[in-house]
Amino acid sequence: MNNGSAYVSMRDITKIFGTVRATDGMNLDVAKGEIHALLGENGAGKSTLMNMLSGIYIPDSGHIFIDGKEVKFSSPRDAINAGVGMIHQHFKLVDILTALENILLGQRKGLLLNKKEHETKIKKIMDKFHLEVDLKKYVYEMSVGEKQTLEILKTLYRGAKILILDEPTAVLTPQETVMLFRIMRRMKEQDCSVIFISHKMNEVMEIADRITVLRKGHTIKTLPKEATNPQELTELMVGRPIDLSIKRVPKVTDKRVLKVRNLRAVNEEGVEVLKGIEFDICAGEILGVAGIAGSGQKELCEALAGLYPVKEGEILFKGENLVGKTPKEFITRGISMSFIPEDRLGMGLVASMDMVDNILLKQYHHNKGLLVKRKPAAAKAQEIIKKLDIQTPGINHPIKNLSGGNIQKVLLGRELDSHPELLITAYPVRGLDINTCLKIYDILNEEKQKGVAILYIAEDLDSLMGLCDRIMVISNGEVTGIVDARKVTKEQLGAMMLGKKEDEYAV
Repeated sequence: MNNGSAYVSMRDITKIFGTVRATDGMNLDVAKGEIHALLGENGAGKSTLMNMLSGIYIPDSGHIFIDGKEVKFSSPRDAINAGVGMIHQHFKLVDILTALENILLGQRKGLLLNKKEHETKIKKIMDKFHLEVDLKKYVYEMSVGEKQTLEILKTLYRGAKILILDEPTAVLTPQETVMLFRIMRRMKEQDCSVIFISHKMNEVMEIADRITVLRKGHTIKTLPKEATNPQELTELMVGRPIDLSIKRVPKVTDKRVLKVRNLRAVNEEGVEVLKGIEFDICAGEILGVAGIAGSGQKELCEALAGLYPVKEGEILFKGENLVGKTPKEFITRGISMSFIPEDRLGMGLVASMDMVDNILLKQYHHNKGLLVKRKPAAAKAQEIIKKLDIQTPGINHPIKNLSGGNIQKVLLGRELDSHPELLITAYPVRGLDINTCLKIYDILNEEKQKGVAILYIAEDLDSLMGLCDRIMVISNGEVTGIVDARKVTKEQLGAMMLGKKEDEYAV
């Protein structure tokens, strides 16, 4: 990394959306050949700032310099022409095309080059950056890690010297993350600048050269990695001291609440998505579920809530088989599901409604008579706001206008309000900052101490290993092992996520 003048310099960048100052006079300097991490809570302005550097938004005021020259972008194409490329969390690839076709899509320049010449040029870039991409493979056949590598290759092929990665490891396995970090280090060696947005402190400490902390639209501080630690960074992000440890509360009883036996389910295409799943959960236990995205977690959740047709097997809740019962019958028996899908608003909450109405949606079937009472629901909404520290202008504010982290808390608060005996929670901390994550872990531990059985599905292995009593690993619709969370290693979990049966770690 050269310590000379900055290659990318953003000065006094302000962007206002309605009444919200998303970035307020922010500054950022990134050197050539540097991996620079951006840290901040949800809503700190990280993505907004990067969307301005990549031409998606136009700043209301401020200046952007690249290699000493001021630039003004009015579209992502302007940014790519100036050497800036951004890899978003949701990939911009066409599923039915091959890797090569995706790379060449939308290329205006060089149309006279034939495919062979393009391919030669692409292979040179692959060699230079040690990228492994099968150019003939269709996108729909690729794993998440392969798609991400293809996005990086596509961006480099378009001439990017500055690469922005927005939460790139959110959906990767530990093995794919190692591969990504290898690519990032290689880019640094080739004098590219890499800007890395992440919530995962351990990854930032592993890969970044320097770290800039943002808070509530302001730049707080830029630090060399060697001169800081996770504790200091978190305090800068949050603005006060904070205890970072994930606490594991001792298990309360050995009373089994849920027994699942030989659970099988088939999707609309006739493919078996759950292949004989078996497990138990005790009252006051948190059973984690780990697996690569799309391994059957969603179908398992929905089957356990009466939302997905079960082909065979039993779901025994306090001795009663619930297979074939309606979701309403599941709820009345004390099973509550807070499934936080990729689309938080599609499945869990109604976006245009406020908190009160969203709480009423959950309660209406307990009502006797025709009139729905808003007053108790309004009081509940106030209580949830206070307990979970939800940032909202008020209980009558439409849910869709809240940040992701706050939407998550509303969803969880509503589910816990029905005092479940079994809570199924999927991805409750996905994409949330460390402070909000810790708050949600505390809430789950409180429920555990009350004797609630919790099925906790997550991508983040640190939280699974820190919070849960046992971890069940699913690969391709099958259980590859149920292990003691205190004894298992990340490497063992990673191998099981990729399909290796791990009987020796079983509990």
